[in-house]
Amino acid sequence: MGHREDLLDGAVRCLYEKGYARTTARDIVAASGTNLGSIGYHYGSTQALLNAALGKAIDDWGGQLAQALTASPGAQLTGLARFEAYWTNVLDTMAAHRPVLMASFDAVLQMDHAPELHRMLAEGMQDARKLWAQVFHQIDAAVEREKAHQLGSFYQALLSGLIAQWLIDPEHAPSGRDLAEALRMIAADLS
Repeated sequence: MGHREDLLDGAVRCLYEKGYARTTARDIVAASGTNLGSIGYHYGSTQALLNAALGKAIDDWGGQLAQALTASPGAQLTGLARFEAYWTNVLDTMAAHRPVLMASFDAVLQMDHAPELHRMLAEGMQDARKLWAQVFHQIDAAVEREKAHQLGSFYQALLSGLIAQWLIDPEHAPSGRDLAEALRMIAADLS
């Protein structure tokens, strides 16, 4: 592995240990075993490296979430049972990824001062919407753009809200069962 990859891996470790806003260039150098000059040479700035690390960490977690839906026992389930199993799996991953979830909230607070970060987060949100539509409903966003956007936005809003509730008060955050029951009640009220 070269300095570029070492820096990225070190920055991801720093996100888990210190968060986005509190990680410094010196922290990344110490974690990666590289030198300060390598950051500028390979990434242009510490912020660009942190953005890349945050993107990688979020992508890694997003990949785990997608696998949780397709590879878990819930993959054989349908309807609300599948919905419940998936959100239970999502909640099960949150403890291990809490630092990245916190770092993503740090990044959101910084994005107004960092256009590149704002663009990265917005693009990531678009990709996530497409992924949720594909994973939950097998909808190809290239074929059914509006439908994929609407369904993906629903799941992304649910995920963002669940993350916020879990980070603030994990003891009282909803379970997968709570979410499924709420969806059942909402659907009954609408019919």
